[in-house]
Amino acid sequence: MASFILRRLLVSVLIIIAASFLMYMLVAYSADPLQDLRSSNSPNKTQLINARIQLLQLDVVPPLRWLLWLGGAAKCLIPFANACDLGSTVSNAKVVDILPQALGSTVQLVTAALILAILLGVTIGIVTALRQYSGLDNVVTFLSFFLYSLPAFLVAVLLKEFVAIGFNNFLAHPVIPWWVAVIIGVVAGLIWQSLIGGDRRRRLLTFLISGVATAGVLLLMSAMNWFLMPGLGPVVMIILIAATVIGTTALISGLQNRRALISAAIAGAISLVCYFVLQPLFNVSTVATIVILAVIAIVVSLAIGYFVGGYDRGQNMRIAVIVTIVSGFLIIVDRFMQAWPQYFQDTNGRPIATVGSSTPGLEGDMWVTGLDTFTHLVLPTIALLLISFASYTRYSRAGMLEVLNQDFIRTARAKGLPERTVVVRHAFRNMLIPITTLVAFDVGALLGGAVITERVFAIPGMGSLFNLGLSRGDLNPVMAYFLVIAAMAILFNFLADLAYAALDPRVRVR
Repeated sequence: MASFILRRLLVSVLIIIAASFLMYMLVAYSADPLQDLRSSNSPNKTQLINARIQLLQLDVVPPLRWLLWLGGAAKCLIPFANACDLGSTVSNAKVVDILPQALGSTVQLVTAALILAILLGVTIGIVTALRQYSGLDNVVTFLSFFLYSLPAFLVAVLLKEFVAIGFNNFLAHPVIPWWVAVIIGVVAGLIWQSLIGGDRRRRLLTFLISGVATAGVLLLMSAMNWFLMPGLGPVVMIILIAATVIGTTALISGLQNRRALISAAIAGAISLVCYFVLQPLFNVSTVATIVILAVIAIVVSLAIGYFVGGYDRGQNMRIAVIVTIVSGFLIIVDRFMQAWPQYFQDTNGRPIATVGSSTPGLEGDMWVTGLDTFTHLVLPTIALLLISFASYTRYSRAGMLEVLNQDFIRTARAKGLPERTVVVRHAFRNMLIPITTLVAFDVGALLGGAVITERVFAIPGMGSLFNLGLSRGDLNPVMAYFLVIAAMAILFNFLADLAYAALDPRVRVR
């Protein structure tokens, strides 16, 4: 394993060096960083041109200039030396000073989009594979290919027009007409009856219950002015945590496993108690406080699963941790909702932003600033999510169908194993093997897609840094963008190789 890692690191370094040379030459010979000064009418134009030539070392031929840049970039590998030098921009700003902020904005955006794309795409892909050729499968297939064919800029513009502007206009008078609630209820009923399946009577019953429940909840939210003063509240929180306990246990171990159900119930009960007890603490909390509480909660849940787990402690510890994480997420979401009226007032009744990464001059606690970050990132995140969601759905569906038709799955069913065990424990793990490759390539694709998305939404991230540098012939920011993209792509491909060995015992790294 050690020799494999060393070989991969060496090859990766050589690839980055060779690719950086090609990138440097292409940009250096195709763009003129002095173009704006050559067409200037400034009386000191000559002095400005000479100053920029000296700043960017334009009097050195591009191959030798690349060697100088490579030497400065190599210093970034020296820990704690603070000697990293990626050059300067045409406006005499150090690239190492502007890169962290741009990288932070893009990583924040891409991380959320990637995680949501994996979770939603894999989940929906598995469900459609289990409901092969059903109405749900056909609809999801159509939507997947439709979304996959849409260009990123068109998705971004449509989201700004119909989601941001439309929702902001709706908040001026947040009342849902009864006929709109009925239409949404019918659509929800069709979706749920396709998901649950069964005979005609079961489908009809599912359609009626889910449709009426959805329409009723929407009308109740409208009557209670929920969109201006949102919140989950104690009753909804109890229902959601109870559903999390039952759903997690049923999915991972089955409800017949009493120890697993007890572990999940204890974790859910403690989370519910914390929901009431910690409300005063949340009012003065910081990000560090939430992190500390999360670590304590995970440790406690691991202890619950260990002491209650019995012969299968590992499984029960996982169940307790999942219940705790989901319950904690619901508690945090509820606390953010409590800050919505203040944020709504601070943004003059237009909370969903269409440009930028934050509201200028906004002041408030972590909940208000967190909402500000969310409302600025929600649209670009959805735009990037739709780019990769379709591919995850199709790969997951195809992988699950392939695994379900293999001999070891038929053997597991012949032994009498429950279908949940066959799907979750046997088929799911093997289906993830091709997904690891897709994730590795998707990181680079999402970062590349952020160039367009960040331009449409005016987010000062890596995409904006690259686009602005390329348009001005500013070579150093472009190379900084390339360096980050190349390093991330190689890193995730390396992690994908290691994940193969963890997912498939037949794969051994030698």
